[in-house]
Amino acid sequence: MPPFVLSKNLENTHKPNIVTIDVGGQLFQTTAQTLTLAGSNNFFSNLFNSSQQNNVNLNGIQSRHEQGMNQNSLPFIDRDPELFSIILSLLRTGSLPSKAKAFEIQDIVFEAKFYGVEHLLVQSQSNPSQFEPFDLEKSTLLPLSGRDSPSAIAATPYGSVHVSHGSKITSFDWSLQRKSTILTQFTAIDSLLSLSSNVVAAGATDFSGLQIIDLEMGFVKKTLNWENVTKSGSTVQAIGTSPDFLFTSFESGRRNSNTILVYDINDSFKVVTEIGHNEIFGADLDSAIPSTKLNWIPSLNLLMASGSHSGPSGISGNIKFWDLRSGNLVSEIKEKVDCFSDITVSDTLSAVFKIGMNSGEVSYMDFRNISSNESWNCLGDSRKLINVKKEGFGCKIESHGNQVFCSKEGELELWSEVLMSSSTAGKSVNEDRVFKKNILGRSKDVGGNRITNVGFGGNKMFVTRKDQQFVEVWQSSVRRL
Repeated sequence: MPPFVLSKNLENTHKPNIVTIDVGGQLFQTTAQTLTLAGSNNFFSNLFNSSQQNNVNLNGIQSRHEQGMNQNSLPFIDRDPELFSIILSLLRTGSLPSKAKAFEIQDIVFEAKFYGVEHLLVQSQSNPSQFEPFDLEKSTLLPLSGRDSPSAIAATPYGSVHVSHGSKITSFDWSLQRKSTILTQFTAIDSLLSLSSNVVAAGATDFSGLQIIDLEMGFVKKTLNWENVTKSGSTVQAIGTSPDFLFTSFESGRRNSNTILVYDINDSFKVVTEIGHNEIFGADLDSAIPSTKLNWIPSLNLLMASGSHSGPSGISGNIKFWDLRSGNLVSEIKEKVDCFSDITVSDTLSAVFKIGMNSGEVSYMDFRNISSNESWNCLGDSRKLINVKKEGFGCKIESHGNQVFCSKEGELELWSEVLMSSSTAGKSVNEDRVFKKNILGRSKDVGGNRITNVGFGGNKMFVTRKDQQFVEVWQSSVRRL
C-alpha cells in the first residue's frame, strides 16, 4: 500500500485554517500555518498545497472513495501515529517533546527524513544555544575500528564530529551515526580541523604538507606546503581558522626554520600573508619554537600563536599576538616560571587561559593586560608554583561559550566566572576576577585514562582518552533523548 491515500473528511469542512490528517488510523489536527513551518518542497508543503484542492489525490493515485463524493477529502498517511505526533510537536515548538525519549533516535531521524524535516530535527537537537555545561553527563560512546586510539578530533557547529585514529579518519553525523571511515596518506594525524560538514584540514608533525580532504568522496582536494629555504619539506605543527582564513604553523623537515601561513578559505586557499617566519641559528631558543596552537580572537582581530620548548634550563614558551592586516607582532608573553602545558583563549570572557606545566593550576590573563608585563592570575593554589613537579604535564584546556574546560588526568574541571556586579566593564586592570571550579560528570563518569582531546559541537562535548578506541559523547541530561 502506498504511504498515504485519501479518506473522507468528517470534521474540517467549516474550518478552512484547520487541517485534519489521518495517520495510521489516528486523526491529528493542526493549522495550515504549522505545516508551512516545515519549509518548502517537502512532504508537508505538498500536503498543505494538496489540501487546498478538493478531492485531489496526494500521490497521483485514485481515491479509495467513489467519485461523486460531495465532501472534502483528508489525507491518510500510512505511518506510525506515535512517531508522527513527535514530528508534529517538532513543527509546533521547534523542539522534541519529552516523550521522544521513549524512542530510538534513529527511528525519529528516519521519520523526519520521510517528512522532509530533518533540518528542523538537526537544529532542535544540535543547537549550540542548548549547550548546558553544568548538566553535562557522559551519554554514549562512539566506537572506532582498529587498534589505534584517537589522536585528534574536529567537531562541527551542529554536532557532527570527525575523528583521526592512526592513518584513518572516521566521521559521525549529528545523530552520532557513523558516516564513513577513510584511509589517509598519514601514518598518524596530529592536527585536524573541520572546514565544512564533509571537508577537513589534516596535518602531521612527521609528514609533509597540509591536506584538504573531502571525507564524503574520500580524496585529497588540495595539498598546501611551505617552500622553506632548505627545501626539506614542511610538517604541520598546528592549524586554526577564522570565518575567512585558514592558519597553518609549518616547521621545516630539518627543524631549523618555522613560519605561519595564512590562506584565504574563499579563494582556493590562496596564501594571503606569512607571519612569524624564523630561521634558526646557533642557540637562539626563542626562534626554535614553532607555534603548536593557533587561536583567532574576533573581538581583537588578532591571531594568538603559542608554543613551548624544553631546553637546558627547563621548559620555556611564548605567546604571540599577530595583526594579520599589517603582519606585525602586537604583543608577546614569554613563559619561563610556570610555562603552559596547554593554552586557550576565550573571546567571551576576554581572557587567555593556561594550565601551568609545573603547578597544574589554571591561570588567566585579561585582554587588557596582554600588552603589559602583568603576571598571570592563578585561579587555584598559587603556592604550588614553588613545587616543580610537572603536575600539569599532559593536561588540556579549551574554552566554550562562557566556560573554560580543563582536564586533570582523567577528570574534567569546569571554570566559570562569578559576576560580583552587573558588569565587569568598570573593573580596574589590576583587579582580579572571581572564577569558580566545578567537577563535571556523575560519580561514575569521573576518572579513567588520561584525557587527550576535548572538543565541542552543537550541544555536545567530545572527549578522547589515552589507549581507548572510542570517543566519549557528553550531553545535557535535560536535552538528551
